[in-house]
Amino acid sequence: MPAERLSLRLRGCCLCLALSFVATGNVVAEDAAAKASRVNPPGQLPNDARLKLRTTYDEYHPWTPPRTKAAWEQEAARLRRQILVSCGLWPLPEKPTIEAEIHGLVEREDYTVERVSFASRPGLYVTGSLYRPRHVDGPRPAILCPHGHWQNGRFYDAGQDAAQKEIDSGAESFLSGARYPLQARMVQLAKLGCVVFHYDMLGVADHQAFGHSGGFNDAQAELWLENRLGLQTWNSIRALDFVSGLPDVDPERIGVTGASGGGTQTFLLCALDSRPKVAFPAVMVSAAMQGGCQCENASYLRLGTNNVAFAALMAPRPQALSGANDWTIDIETKGLPELKTVYGFYGQADLVEAKCFPQFGHNYNEVAREMMYAWMARHLGLEGPLEQVDFVPLSRAELAVYGEGHPRPDEEWGIERLREDLTREARERFASLIPKAAGDVAKYREVVGGAAAVMLDSGLPSVVNNVPESEEPRDGYKLIRARVGRPGEEILTVAFAPEENFNGEIVLWFDGRGKACLFDESGQPTSVIRDLLGDGYAVASGDLFLTGEYVSGDAPAAYPVDETFAGYTFGFNAPLISQRVRDILTLVAAVRQHVPTVHLVGTGDAGLWVLLARSASAEVGESVTADLRGFRFANVQDTKDPNLLPGALRYGDVDGLAALAVGGRLAIYGAAGDWPATRAMADATEKKVRIREQPLDAVEISVLFERD
Repeated sequence: MPAERLSLRLRGCCLCLALSFVATGNVVAEDAAAKASRVNPPGQLPNDARLKLRTTYDEYHPWTPPRTKAAWEQEAARLRRQILVSCGLWPLPEKPTIEAEIHGLVEREDYTVERVSFASRPGLYVTGSLYRPRHVDGPRPAILCPHGHWQNGRFYDAGQDAAQKEIDSGAESFLSGARYPLQARMVQLAKLGCVVFHYDMLGVADHQAFGHSGGFNDAQAELWLENRLGLQTWNSIRALDFVSGLPDVDPERIGVTGASGGGTQTFLLCALDSRPKVAFPAVMVSAAMQGGCQCENASYLRLGTNNVAFAALMAPRPQALSGANDWTIDIETKGLPELKTVYGFYGQADLVEAKCFPQFGHNYNEVAREMMYAWMARHLGLEGPLEQVDFVPLSRAELAVYGEGHPRPDEEWGIERLREDLTREARERFASLIPKAAGDVAKYREVVGGAAAVMLDSGLPSVVNNVPESEEPRDGYKLIRARVGRPGEEILTVAFAPEENFNGEIVLWFDGRGKACLFDESGQPTSVIRDLLGDGYAVASGDLFLTGEYVSGDAPAAYPVDETFAGYTFGFNAPLISQRVRDILTLVAAVRQHVPTVHLVGTGDAGLWVLLARSASAEVGESVTADLRGFRFANVQDTKDPNLLPGALRYGDVDGLAALAVGGRLAIYGAAGDWPATRAMADATEKKVRIREQPLDAVEISVLFERD
């Protein structure tokens, strides 16, 4: 059919279509449309595992390694990117020169201790204690020690009574180590000939610019992916830069060890940076509890994965782990076998070990420390006492970085000023990515497209279930009901197929109300659907997650989000908007099994979802038309907003993500504000994009079906 004729027919019915979308006050019309589109009996929900949402870190989180080395290395690259995106570090920021202040020398017979502070980025400081061995010639190995969640961190003192209990239980041999187990670790490593940097977590010990929790709990922090995990991981990277640059350190012999939250920092740093040669994350890696602090969680971090997989990113470098009578108690049977599988890909299964000490609770006591000393000695070539020895602890005053003569720097910022600067930097970095010429497109797709693959999903699924439920002959067309989905998921779907004159193309039409949008107040196809059928097009729609039949009966009306910190939810469960984009990709893959040419239309709330689906996969449709109704992520103010997409502002808001959708035929309506990235991408790739401020009911939609 000529495009001009189709254009006229669609113009005439477009306003009627738009009015049907907004006439939600007509309960009878809604009921008739819902009834006509129904697949399940009333009150029966889709058979979808996502309805049993996992919202907590404190559950069983299994992970199975890939079967081949090639598959593992592909997954490893994806996991590293996922960590960086989650931390707000994709791509890694520029590194300012480290200008460390080192002072307050305390001398012991075999080692010295100094106080260290330096800016890891503007406004953010790393503080800690630097232990150096005495009477050792030549460059020395170095050990980074993030301290974990012991009270007061580097200043931790268990007290006399608790220390005596540790000795009585066999966990410690000396009162010094029992009262000051963190110092004991540093002292013994120094006695083994290592330079040791024991540095503070955010809001602990000398880092007091802001607290250890709070301050990153709002929607804007999520939209910019600003979080404690990212700042703390950045501090670990910069701590590694610091020790690597010390003149008395051999940068080829660096190890990392920490326990609990320090164990989290250990395996994340070693996952992201190839410089550490040996690792010992203590009492943290498991398939059970994944880390209970805001500094160990962030949106997207553990989607489809767990801490065992993160620890596997150390392979094939030597790594040992300790467990205790806590969430790591099963490390030898749930964790170590998976790690040995990955290390085995490199023929190095003997370079990973794990040992549980079930007689002790959560700890990094002498028994576990001596296991670590032996591991570090073996792989860093250390010589010295592997058994814990007594020592004279440093007082809090001797450890404190700031004090008389060394005030806290004026350049250290509170959380509000720091967030302002993080946002400014992210905005400038995104602006620098906007293509100015064809040669800039690949970099944009690498960075923004790489982030979108984490935030949204990537590509069309290869395995999709497509189970017909019923097929009814109607006047000139068939009404088909089906269940479509990936394994464990189910999208209830309806489709109209013309009985004659089928042109081999299908229109997938999505709306926030679900598949009922295809039906009018009498339960019949809307006029626009009838026109499309008359012109030979098949038309289909489905209930995207938590729309349509998902919200009947006892289904939740909203996506449950942890009220204290959204990262506790979105670190393990994809955001609701991402789930809906995923469903669009699923349905596209399903219909392409039968009809190769697919057009997408998004109206109501689904206009945004359809556009993002095209951003997630260039294979989404021959043509895509999306009505955004003026939506911008900058206007999202609540972490429970169904359209909250963490990271959306970091990568340019709707415009920045829509630039990935350029290609084929793309039409965006209801487009508020400027669209510099999308327009620049269109110019750089010589593709046409229609961007209109008017809503879909005010313009022709024939662009969907025009031929170039």
